[in-house]
Amino acid sequence: MPDGRTLVLVRHGETDWNAEERAQGHADVELNAVGHAQAEAVAGPLAGLGPVRLWSSDLARAVQTAEHIATATGLSIEKDARLREYDVGRRSGLTLEEFAAAFPDAYASWQRGDGRHRVPGEESTDEVRDRVVPALSDCLMALEPGTTGVAVFHGACLKVGLMALLGWPWELSKSLRGLDNGGFCVLVESGTNGELRLTSYNEKPAGVAHPPDFVSDAPVG
Repeated sequence: MPDGRTLVLVRHGETDWNAEERAQGHADVELNAVGHAQAEAVAGPLAGLGPVRLWSSDLARAVQTAEHIATATGLSIEKDARLREYDVGRRSGLTLEEFAAAFPDAYASWQRGDGRHRVPGEESTDEVRDRVVPALSDCLMALEPGTTGVAVFHGACLKVGLMALLGWPWELSKSLRGLDNGGFCVLVESGTNGELRLTSYNEKPAGVAHPPDFVSDAPVG
């Protein structure tokens, strides 16, 4: 499909809570200095892809990342609350150690990946999928054939949306490492039926601070 659409999914830059491995969820935490540097660095390569639309979660860390991309591309930011991270409820602000101490059943369930126990107010993966996938589908369908769009949002919900768009079963989620802060992946339509293919993953500009490894795929945001 030579005129297939391209959708680039970007994880926001680092926040202090990311650095401290605190669950963010819907908490409106801003980028730190490293996060702004990551966002500024990735903006140039993304501008080089020639995007025509730019979407973002409405949370500050995503919007601030998108602002750097908007400066580089001249695009306006289109905010969509459906692209928010998991709502982690009463887990917000907690480290993994604090999570385990405060909600041992939910922590054990999270470690098993069975979803049997959640903290009060926490969204399930199914609930996140039910809002994120329609948002990303709307972004994709808003593009003209042959054009590129960029969506800036959050690590855990990005993984949920990506796997769903590709038709990958969630049972395989542990085999896919989450994007680093300031990383991006590219989805391109191909084939006669417009199937999506993942053409690159966790792309990051060289010379910008990133963690040596992403310790956990918990919904920290």
